[in-house]
Amino acid sequence: MAKKILVTGGTGYIGSHTVVELQASGYDVVVVDNLSNSSIDVLDNIEKISGIKPQFENFDLADSAKTSDFFARNAGIEAIIHFAAYKAVGESVGVPLNYYRNNLVSLMNLLDCQRKFNVPNIVFSSSCTVYGQPEVLPVTEATPRKDAESPYGNTKRVSEDILNDSIAAYPEIKGIALRYFNPIGAHPTALIGELPLGVPQNLVPFITQTAAGLRDELKVFGNDYDTIDGSAVRDYINVVDLAKAHVIAIERLLEGKNKKNYEIFNLGTGTGLSVLEVVTGFERATGVKLNYKIVDRRAGDVEKIWADTTFANEELGWTAEKGLDETLLSAWNWEKKVRGIK
Repeated sequence: MAKKILVTGGTGYIGSHTVVELQASGYDVVVVDNLSNSSIDVLDNIEKISGIKPQFENFDLADSAKTSDFFARNAGIEAIIHFAAYKAVGESVGVPLNYYRNNLVSLMNLLDCQRKFNVPNIVFSSSCTVYGQPEVLPVTEATPRKDAESPYGNTKRVSEDILNDSIAAYPEIKGIALRYFNPIGAHPTALIGELPLGVPQNLVPFITQTAAGLRDELKVFGNDYDTIDGSAVRDYINVVDLAKAHVIAIERLLEGKNKKNYEIFNLGTGTGLSVLEVVTGFERATGVKLNYKIVDRRAGDVEKIWADTTFANEELGWTAEKGLDETLLSAWNWEKKVRGIK
């Protein structure tokens, strides 16, 4: 009988790709999402890719009564992958309480239910934002965490502390925190991808929407950073590569291969690219010229960060495989499909 995995935020960008990879590996996936930044149509597109429409429930995990009721009705869940969180750096600066309430309370409700309903494993969607602006690059898992540059980043930092302290107190729970760098791209079928509601907060959706004519211009936040061309540098990882790492993390917990009850892994490519390098890469991969404008720096952004992926490569046996051009082309193919562009 297939092992049952709960994916919270499973109709979202990274969540939907992870659902597909879990199904491809033979898992029975249950999705919970409140659709605050995604669409119910994603479930149909997952089914088109995998042939399986996952079980789905629409509610807010920050509601403890509804969360507890869900677990009471869904016995046999063996692991959780927790994606459900607000995630826009800039937005979090303006509405910090929304971010603290949503991101922290949902995690605490899940941990309560793990104990109450004997769900032993959790993989947590964390972020390289916990490193702030590191003094030494690239960052390893041993790089000291810094005070967050944004409320969003702080919710990830505090969530890791909640997870670490809870696993130390309740040894029946085991967990892995995956610190992502910058996920981009879309599924090669162009059936699922990143489709934020409203104005995009991340670079690549803004690039593709500008290329598609939905946005007049792409804003590049800052050209006076201490980087190769003055624009901010990030480690951009293909979303399918990232999704596959979640399957490996789940298998590690289910098979008891974890070395400690709480483990942390960086997930990136190990290469830093500037915003302007990504813009140039998009133009090269697609043949589409972008209208962009340099504007002031954005609150909450760090200057440069990229990963040392050695630990994840060696310990998980995982590595990012897809290159920048292939990844950006997949994002453009997704955008064209969504907008009906030939």
